[in-house]
Amino acid sequence: MIKIIFTLLSLALTMYSNIETSEINLKNKPQKPFIWDNANVYFLLTDRFYNGNPANDITLGRTEKTSDLRKFMGGDIKGITLKIKEGYFTKLGINAIWLTPVIEQIHDCVDEGAGKTYGYHGYWAKDWTRIDPNFGTKEDMHELVKTAHDHGIRILLDVVINHTGPVTKKDPVWPETWVRTGPHCTYKDYKSAVTCTLTDNLPDIKTESTDSVGLPDHLIEKWKNEGRLEKELAELEKFFQQTGLIRTPANYIIKWLTDFIREFGIDGYRIDTVKHVEETIWADLINEAKRAFNEWKTVHPDAVLDDNEFYIVGELYGYNIYSGRYYDFGDRKIDYYDYGFESMINFGFKYDAKKSYEELFSYYSSRLQNELKGQNVLNYITSHDDGEPFDKKREKAFEAATKLLLCPGAVQIYYGDESNRLLEMEGEKGDANLRTYMNWEQIEKNATVNGIATKELLNHWQKLGNFRNQHPAVGAGIHNQISKKPYFFSRSYQSNILEDIVIVGLDLDIGKKEIPVNKLFEEGATLKDYYSGKKVKVKEGKIILDSEFEIVLLGI
Repeated sequence: MIKIIFTLLSLALTMYSNIETSEINLKNKPQKPFIWDNANVYFLLTDRFYNGNPANDITLGRTEKTSDLRKFMGGDIKGITLKIKEGYFTKLGINAIWLTPVIEQIHDCVDEGAGKTYGYHGYWAKDWTRIDPNFGTKEDMHELVKTAHDHGIRILLDVVINHTGPVTKKDPVWPETWVRTGPHCTYKDYKSAVTCTLTDNLPDIKTESTDSVGLPDHLIEKWKNEGRLEKELAELEKFFQQTGLIRTPANYIIKWLTDFIREFGIDGYRIDTVKHVEETIWADLINEAKRAFNEWKTVHPDAVLDDNEFYIVGELYGYNIYSGRYYDFGDRKIDYYDYGFESMINFGFKYDAKKSYEELFSYYSSRLQNELKGQNVLNYITSHDDGEPFDKKREKAFEAATKLLLCPGAVQIYYGDESNRLLEMEGEKGDANLRTYMNWEQIEKNATVNGIATKELLNHWQKLGNFRNQHPAVGAGIHNQISKKPYFFSRSYQSNILEDIVIVGLDLDIGKKEIPVNKLFEEGATLKDYYSGKKVKVKEGKIILDSEFEIVLLGI
């Protein structure tokens, strides 16, 4: 049952009644409260999703021969915007998009041992103050955020603070006052995971430095050649005067990263490599990010979506829901939630997804309602750098969707999870395999992948995603098993502005189903099955539903 305070009740009955419309604009419609604990986050590599502007496919002289998956392939910011306008994300029930870093990447390619590769992925920064022309322009970014907000979708930007891009002939090393080039991280203790380099030729920012440093000469020269040196210097002066921060390497980058909030109004960060930077630096970044978000809201009151604060989710490699609030370095345990993180990516879900539905759901609910009360995790089945995801061969695609989207916690859908995009390409090595181009052609042709029709699978994701988006209880509520066989459970969520209850049935018989509602819904209440689309009334504490599916998703 859904009860939404003030003027929000009507949306529970009307929202998404027209999800098949190609142009969906939610700007002027009342919206129910958005809860990050129930977020449906769509994670995409900007370069691998959709090509909205072929004119920027090759820029900055990036013409070296590479393998197919190690070059820029044309995806860009404008392409994401076009897919939002088409309603692709709305039909999936997506309410947040996480895109890889769009800052300017190194200009040259490097040989990683698996072949020459460019910084198509966005994690090899050259200049934190500029959007890479392969990804688009500031105007493109403004349009993306506005379009997303008009469709009730938030934008999470992936941010990197702990390293620059590799050194090449075109991309000089930053000064010694800024970076270290050794030793390699050994992960024996806190120090050997933080003040070290992740790999060869990836200079590590000296985030621990408390000394005031000047700007790198190569950056000053670059800005001068681009005609924006005075502007950048003036903005830096203003930032450090207002904040009182010292001009350390970390604080320069904090300024540059928070500029994306002040200018574009992005809604949150996905923070890369959390355990490789001092926790106090993250606290400084998060503090400045929230300050910048509040400033943006003050300047743009008509563009504000809701009262949520700026959102922070961290990539703390190795963290899982079993860890609770702490990460153990061996010689030191740190509660990163205590330094401003709302959520952590849950690296353990891919293992937990092998469990039964009830074992998975009940355990996650218990952890989130007890040890992690007030915090959250972001679950995923596949990712851009996880070489051993759940169902790597894409043979359990329906099960993967059901377990992910119905599990307590927030969820991360990696682009192509919903369409069986393959995670391997013959002849490729390493993480590049996980980053094939989005399989739009297979969706359009309804191709069969591993015996599964692409559109049939996409439809499954859409139904589950929209049910979850409509009902905060799915991800944020308390789980309770109603019956073991047939398997039914309820989720209930309550706050000072929202009450939401749902009932879900899985692995059911096709045809007529008798479903106890356990006094969760009032006698005579009309419920909707979000999977079949049918509506039924509660009679004598139960409902009778006749559907051709093995899944039931009940709510008002």
